[in-house]
Amino acid sequence: MNISNYYWYFKSAVPPRICDDIIKYGLSKAETMAITGGYEDKKLTKDQVRDIKKKRNSDLVWLNDTWIYKELHPYIHQANKAAGWNFEWDRSESCQFTKYKLNQYYDWHCDSWDKPYKRDNKNALDHGKIRKLSMTCQLTDGSEYEGGELEFDFRNYEPHMREEAKHLKQAKEILPKGSIIVFPSFVWHRVKPVTKGTRYSLVMWNLGYPFK
Repeated sequence: MNISNYYWYFKSAVPPRICDDIIKYGLSKAETMAITGGYEDKKLTKDQVRDIKKKRNSDLVWLNDTWIYKELHPYIHQANKAAGWNFEWDRSESCQFTKYKLNQYYDWHCDSWDKPYKRDNKNALDHGKIRKLSMTCQLTDGSEYEGGELEFDFRNYEPHMREEAKHLKQAKEILPKGSIIVFPSFVWHRVKPVTKGTRYSLVMWNLGYPFK
């Protein structure tokens, strides 16, 4: 698939008051350790936890509140059209409120899988669909932490397999609080380790039937 825009952003789109409300709400919930694909709904061994943390180390809370979707969905629709993707999608997964503390990170990954969700997934409405558009909302201003940069690699192979420096794009546009970035879920990206402070973000994956 040839695309001309690998992401679309809205600087300071969500008012600080709403960002603070989401943070407060997320922190009021019981957090869990972030995991990677293939480990869902499993009781993890110490070795599995260690393997996961080699790739991903953060804490998260799942949110399903209508007011959050209503706040963010218009930006996803707008980005999908403005960027020229025009992907067909019709629902969103649970929002992921993510907390990156000192030395926490998420190494190179893409959000989509080769195969669609199966009917035995927790939500039957996801059956046969894939992640098409990913969204991240910056809940913390970039001045409140150090490190934690969101980086993209636009090549069609796993970034760690090749020399990477000249191919990377750091999304500095979304450092201001309330900024939103939307991108195709098959684009490789990472969150670098936080070196000071805490980075809060809200992630949403938007689903549709596979590309034809």
